[in-house]
Amino acid sequence: MCDSLVARGARTADGATLFAKNSDRRGREAQPFLQFPAAYHARGSLLRCSHIEIDQVAETYRVMGHSPAWCWGFEQGVNEHGVAIGNHATRSREPLEEAPGLIGMDLVRLGLERGRDAREALEIIAALLETHGQGGSAFTAEGDDGYQNSFMIADGFSAWVMETTARGWAARTVEGASLTNALTLGAEWQIGSRGLERHAHEQGCWTRDERLDFKSAYGLESWPGYLTERRQQAAENYLAGPPLTVSSMKNWLCDHGESVEPPSTERDLADPARYSICMHADPTAMTTASLVARLPEELGRRPWPVWISFATPCTGIFVPVYLDGVIPVRLASEVGVKWPGGEGGRYCSGHSAWESLRALQERATLDFEHSIPILREGWQEMERSVELERIRVEQEVAGLFAGDRFDDGERALSDFMERTADRLVETADRLAESC
Repeated sequence: MCDSLVARGARTADGATLFAKNSDRRGREAQPFLQFPAAYHARGSLLRCSHIEIDQVAETYRVMGHSPAWCWGFEQGVNEHGVAIGNHATRSREPLEEAPGLIGMDLVRLGLERGRDAREALEIIAALLETHGQGGSAFTAEGDDGYQNSFMIADGFSAWVMETTARGWAARTVEGASLTNALTLGAEWQIGSRGLERHAHEQGCWTRDERLDFKSAYGLESWPGYLTERRQQAAENYLAGPPLTVSSMKNWLCDHGESVEPPSTERDLADPARYSICMHADPTAMTTASLVARLPEELGRRPWPVWISFATPCTGIFVPVYLDGVIPVRLASEVGVKWPGGEGGRYCSGHSAWESLRALQERATLDFEHSIPILREGWQEMERSVELERIRVEQEVAGLFAGDRFDDGERALSDFMERTADRLVETADRLAESC
């Protein structure tokens, strides 16, 4: 269960590409925000992903993203070239592969590490999928369920929807689109895996003498539409409304449908109103991490923020992070944070962002009606002060970058993220006591 939304051109207030995604997982699955540097690799070296080893490439790019603590890959993330990717669990008429392969989260990170733009990232994911398949547990290290995947892939100049079956795939460019957990591409797909139409005829999935309709051919007739109907409608409403901004993308990720409060988990599992963009549907799924980005067309001379949230975004806050800097340990750790510092070089310790925001979510949703005003007032001051400091720091860093003082600029961004992470945890812990 996941939701993503991409918009660009006339669909956004300033014509930029906006990308947003909620990662919906099992509710207590920790999902820290990790960063990996660019690197060069020796010829013939291998890369260990979540379940299998594959050939490493000569060069990989700097990346950051939300990563379930047990796996190698990302649920959603960005790279130094301004590419953003997110995956979504899907099922098709073709069975899941039993042999281990590359799970969807691996493919997200691989696309980011190896792709300089959205089209190249798509082609990399496609080639890896065709070669290695997408088999293996996607919820724990082993012995659990797997799934097939769809992907939202975007950069500052284009956006793509990519959907898969077993080792087949289809994709098209979009100006505005959303993905949940159902196949959506009809006959309007633009590129696809080699022999895609022939394979569908051979499998008996498609018998008509006309262009392949990907969803009709590979979609499950028994697909439980109640899981996605309400969420798809929420995305369509946003895309049909006023031009989107970073702020409205954040609001969409917090959407509960017609109510401010989350849908009741006492609703029947087959009730579409049980499921919302901001997911509170344990044991089916919970939103565990969120990301919003305005993807830049020009890179290198100005820092660009990526906005992230932990646990359900409706109970937390989005904070800015930057590839040009070092992600602080509070954001990159699962639980039990410990790091050098304090007087006399002693170790400091405290909650991670994931730990604190998850605890706040659990307290707040026990009585959401009571918690709403506490959360709104409690986060308001921090949101305002972080935004003012963000503008000041980005202006300062832009000046440093313009003078080729990149080390100083990256240090300033790292310090800002460190301060913000500390405040995030302190505020979340305080609000949890009040809810």
